[in-house]
Amino acid sequence: MSEIDTAGQTDAPRLRTIKSFVMRAGRMTEGQQRGLDKGWPRFGLTLEAGPQDLDGLFGRSAPRTLEIGFGMGQSLLEMAAAAPQEDFIGIEVHRPGVGALLSGLLAQDLSNVRVYACDALEVLRQCIADASLDRVLLFFPDPWHKARHNKRRIVQPAFAELVRSKLKPGGVLHMATDWQPYAEHMLEVMDVAPGYLNLAGDERFVARPPERPVTKFERRGERLGHGVWDLKFQRVD
Repeated sequence: MSEIDTAGQTDAPRLRTIKSFVMRAGRMTEGQQRGLDKGWPRFGLTLEAGPQDLDGLFGRSAPRTLEIGFGMGQSLLEMAAAAPQEDFIGIEVHRPGVGALLSGLLAQDLSNVRVYACDALEVLRQCIADASLDRVLLFFPDPWHKARHNKRRIVQPAFAELVRSKLKPGGVLHMATDWQPYAEHMLEVMDVAPGYLNLAGDERFVARPPERPVTKFERRGERLGHGVWDLKFQRVD
């Protein structure tokens, strides 16, 4: 299978919604294409498959983490390798990133990851059962710097409510950004979102948790004096 198969995912008419991501064209390396060819049949999931029985999908009952926008997949690959007793679902629209992750999964012979290559919000709405996730991760989403584009930021009240419905009671939404205005926006949205507790308390932001891998991009930013803000909000009802 040489391409991600998303046929039939948009057959039903839909109201137009604001996209929180940009479909960026990118040249596929041979390794990334090979990852897609060999890895997608094993790890790939589509919207058209509908709601997923996660226990059946992974063949066990285990803690479940869903990452929105895994980029080139480095962090997700590292987390999955470090926690083989847990299961992970990654979502990314950038094909080279999907190919890179799949290539890594094959190289490390990991079996605890499944992958979607489509809109994360649609995956949450259509494929993930309520109260089925232990964690939802959103690391370094597009901050949409210009004020007129702020409405495209994925972290909005409706997003907070959708994620809360998919988290188990006690489950955690963990976000990170290197753009302070977006960190403040995240905090503003989440502080008034019903059914959440800020695990940082009065400190507002948490220190970087050890379970979040540090990316090359983040290390470069640290050398340049750039900050990173982590937020953890727990579902409390």
